[in-house]
Amino acid sequence: MMDWTDRHCRFFHRQLTARALLYTEMVTAQAVRHGDRNRLLGFDPREAPVALQLGGSDPRLLADAARWGEDFGYAEVNLNVGCPSDRVQEGRFGACLMAEPELVADCIAVMQAAVRIPVTVKCRIGIDDQDSEAALERFVSAVAATGCRTFIVHARKAWLKGLSPKENREIPPLDYDRVYRLKSIHRELNIIINGGISNHNSVKKHLEIVDGVMLGRTAYQQPWLLAAVDRDVFGEQPRVATRAEAVSRMRPYIAEELARGTWLSRITRHMLGLYHGEPGGRLWRRVLSEGSTRKGAGLEVLDRALACVERPAWALAAE
Repeated sequence: MMDWTDRHCRFFHRQLTARALLYTEMVTAQAVRHGDRNRLLGFDPREAPVALQLGGSDPRLLADAARWGEDFGYAEVNLNVGCPSDRVQEGRFGACLMAEPELVADCIAVMQAAVRIPVTVKCRIGIDDQDSEAALERFVSAVAATGCRTFIVHARKAWLKGLSPKENREIPPLDYDRVYRLKSIHRELNIIINGGISNHNSVKKHLEIVDGVMLGRTAYQQPWLLAAVDRDVFGEQPRVATRAEAVSRMRPYIAEELARGTWLSRITRHMLGLYHGEPGGRLWRRVLSEGSTRKGAGLEVLDRALACVERPAWALAAE
């Protein structure tokens, strides 16, 4: 979810659920080595727990990046072996590494030796013509032999040539049964399913068979789904009762960020889907989208947008 799940997005999502594990955007190990680590890895402790998602194929670079991630306070380090973009392939990381299970195993082994926190893998069910269950089994078995115990499996194969990243999320058919069979073979592993999961009924169905569910773009585009996670999945009290309460919880954070010079749009762009499917939802998005990009825009824009979707008590009484 590059360019999506930045620190502002994660802070917002954390206001909706206390228990869900949140993931960073994929950060390359090389960027962590040579770039501004505070910018690349820094996050607000109030976002925790957060997993750091890394991209790369150099075991030493990945081990260093994992160690720095642990120092920054991440709860997990995840190696992305599922992204199919051309840019990622050129760097020899992402989904193309499913063709090199021994290299992935080497990377995971060195990363695990470098940190005390869990090191996990996110992959596809296959790539190109290498999409048999036997190939997936070989990949998982090779990596699991290092001691890695958690695999997040996107239940679609990836075509490395001929399809864009967007098409790779839509055109290859979903095959949840293949992920289920993988779990039946590897009862000792934590198998987390991903891909095309868009509602809580589906989440509950998957959890009857596998160990976890990852929500991607659905959670971003319809973030209110996250508000039921604590109750429906963990059996705990929801963190917020209403969307308006979630907005209220964001106000102090937004004020802090505005004082630091952050543009309002950098934060509220992640909140556009909060009222998805609700009366006034389109107006909420329009007011936030148009108002937040103006220089000096502040909390008054949020208030105007909120007034479009939250009827005041006196109006409800009049009805």
